[in-house]
Amino acid sequence: MRLLILTMSSLLLGGCIAKAAVDVVTLPVKAAAAGVDAVTTSQSEADRKRGRQIREREECIGKEERRAARQRRAPEYSRCDR
Repeated sequence: MRLLILTMSSLLLGGCIAKAAVDVVTLPVKAAAAGVDAVTTSQSEADRKRGRQIREREECIGKEERRAARQRRAPEYSRCDR
């Protein structure tokens, strides 16, 4: 009976040690991938950023046109350029 318990526990413990070894080996790869992901910008992130810039510029142009109409002058779109 003891032999059976020892055999079963060694098999279970062996799987646990193997899993820990795999985790230790893959940890540097996962850390490097997370670092690269944090530094790089995905295409969807770049698209969202560019879309936000375009909307902000269009909003500024609209405000400048309304402001110029109130003041009866030509709009100065250069105010909207950064």
